[in-house]
Amino acid sequence: MKNAIYGGVNAAVLTAMGPDLAPDLDRMTSHARWLLANGCNGLGVLGTTGEANSFGLHERKAILEGLVARGIPAAKLMPGTGCASLTDSVELTKHARDAGCPGVLMLPPFYYKGPSDDGLFAYFSEVVQRVGGGVAIYLYHFPQQSAVPFSLDLIGRLLKAFPGVIKGVKDSSGDYANMQAMVREFAKDGFEVYSGSDEFLQQILAEGGAGCITAASNANSHWGGIVYAKRTGPEADAAQATLTATRRAATSVPLIPGLREIIARSTGDAGWRVIRPPHLPLTAEQAEKAWAAWGAAGALPLPGMATAKAAE
Repeated sequence: MKNAIYGGVNAAVLTAMGPDLAPDLDRMTSHARWLLANGCNGLGVLGTTGEANSFGLHERKAILEGLVARGIPAAKLMPGTGCASLTDSVELTKHARDAGCPGVLMLPPFYYKGPSDDGLFAYFSEVVQRVGGGVAIYLYHFPQQSAVPFSLDLIGRLLKAFPGVIKGVKDSSGDYANMQAMVREFAKDGFEVYSGSDEFLQQILAEGGAGCITAASNANSHWGGIVYAKRTGPEADAAQATLTATRRAATSVPLIPGLREIIARSTGDAGWRVIRPPHLPLTAEQAEKAWAAWGAAGALPLPGMATAKAAE
């Protein structure tokens, strides 16, 4: 897809924290810089992997402001702004727009289960109207987590009602047929489809999708960048095989603490293991399993990470 705002590889960025569980913006900024220098075209911050729903409204604003103040380009950032509260979603979306972010990723209102498409349409209509433009909205389809899916019919209605505002989707369902259907139905209208699963990057690009937004990109973005640049051929195929293997390595243990463990070991910075409850750090056994799995995938040491840490 040409002219996609976030076209390419986007990491669903981990949120660094200090011992008091407060956001550690210096550590997070360092990681963001490494990602942008090692295969990432953009950064999805304050999503599932970033533990957004473990942070309050003011904390989420401070994290975004802190990254921009430390030199991470707002144009590269896609913050998550979808909340159960309509007014919180509006406030965070306006804040992201005013910070200079071109787009936001929005979960559906996830507390009440089984809402109708009419109810979801009404929710997003209110959000769009109250925000008042100036920022693209990307839908976050993750039914395993939110229990509130986006149907193709609903997406079509939103695109018709708000052309150019409802700009794309991150599909974390793991259902490639659903991603494929979204591309075939809506990409012709400039709707950007991003896979939330690393193993589908090469396929979705060939289909006409825009790229990926994934958790494992925190550590495998080097190979994602190769797939995005090359698309086809032996080098791209080998890089895609590494993406698939690292995705499986990432999900061999609880995903978020597992990625923190890989970054902690790769940087020598134990602070990356700090995580907010109800999540917990990996056990020693899990940590060894995760490290061994990434090694077996051929992804260790992470390209440039130790060098980047030493240069700070």
